[in-house]
Amino acid sequence: MGDTGGGATPSYRLVRPPCQEPTPMPALPPPSPARRLAVYALAVCLLATTAAVVSFVRGSWLGVVWVLMAGLSSNMAWYYVRRAKAERQSAAH
Repeated sequence: MGDTGGGATPSYRLVRPPCQEPTPMPALPPPSPARRLAVYALAVCLLATTAAVVSFVRGSWLGVVWVLMAGLSSNMAWYYVRRAKAERQSAAH
């Protein structure tokens, strides 16, 4: 397995590279209204989907309304995600 280092000291010396400042992490883009609306729309979509499942399990046809609301909020979330992405790209150029 080798020597555990308990014997004689080696004849070479370890040289540490000069210290340098750590590279800063890139900052997150500031939250835009479009990103915030996309998150809200996604939350509504998840809640509406849950409400639709609960309604159908209980035997209520009200679940159809919740499914429609989930579809609408899903489309809104995708729209706001694409809008935020377009805003970031236009700001970068």
